[in-house]
Amino acid sequence: MVPTRFKAFRIFDDETGHRSEVVEQGVDEQTAGDVVIQVAWSSVNYKDALAGTGKGKILRQFPLNGGIDVAGVVAQSESADFREGDEVLMTGCGLSETRDGGYSEYLRVPSEWLIPLPQGLDLREAMALGTAGFTAALGLYRMEANGQTPDMGPLCVTGASGGVGSLAVDIYSKAGYEVCALSGKSEEFGWLHELGAEQCVDRHGLEWPSAPMASARFAGALDNVGGEGLSGLTRMIKPWGSIASCGMAGGIDLNTTVMPFIIRGISLIGINSAGCRYSIRSEVWQRLAGDWKPRHLDKIVTAVSELDGLPDCFERLLSGGGHGRTLVRIGADAAA
Repeated sequence: MVPTRFKAFRIFDDETGHRSEVVEQGVDEQTAGDVVIQVAWSSVNYKDALAGTGKGKILRQFPLNGGIDVAGVVAQSESADFREGDEVLMTGCGLSETRDGGYSEYLRVPSEWLIPLPQGLDLREAMALGTAGFTAALGLYRMEANGQTPDMGPLCVTGASGGVGSLAVDIYSKAGYEVCALSGKSEEFGWLHELGAEQCVDRHGLEWPSAPMASARFAGALDNVGGEGLSGLTRMIKPWGSIASCGMAGGIDLNTTVMPFIIRGISLIGINSAGCRYSIRSEVWQRLAGDWKPRHLDKIVTAVSELDGLPDCFERLLSGGGHGRTLVRIGADAAA
């Protein structure tokens, strides 16, 4: 049974300015949907921090509940595909962008984007992965569809100490790839080695080549940063390798030439995890519950927050503090 009032972390932008706070609301105040979830867990992503602080233009309408990830149990359903008691998850798909997100004790969503919780994952693990893990896995899925194989050589993961990066290190190494972790946090190198990185490189001491092509060092890459780093990677990828681009914290500019693409045949693949079509989304989640399930989720989850602790989590993430993943405990019955 869905209660008449419950707690949600809501983001406003009105005549008093941008703000976010924990409020009480009813499900009829949320954006439309045919399934209501009793939320157990969510997570904190870079996009959530930008939305919650107003430092990025993420929400396309106001007010909305924050949280681009959600996992929980169906409490009410008008869909033939889901019944009360079903465990489900949803990442991206307009959450905390065009519709209310997962930072809410109950959430109304459209059933066409809901993923049944795959066998092999529990709700907490699903949110330890969340958008970050799905993005990392989607990057590998797209690279392998383009011909990437472990025997081609090492994959570089930029921004390796963050949520996407750390999960990519774990997933890719489990999939049989040699992983080079690139990070500005040298104090986390030991942790990254534990996750599966065979080599760690400090980005502060790395000079990206300026020539159109340089010595080929990596067979492929997952780039979380963009800007100068992505530009440099295009000059260092071995023939027929792929770069999966999924982030732009380092800038949106791309300064390169056609030479690596024509002479070495490399590929630059854009990763849009929020808008990924359902058939691929479902397949990638099955992989994450199976042969790509990270071996070190307990090491990657480094913090757990409640709804009222989210502002501090956002500021810490945007200032470069911390590493790994932060879970958000929402359901009263959610395990510690």
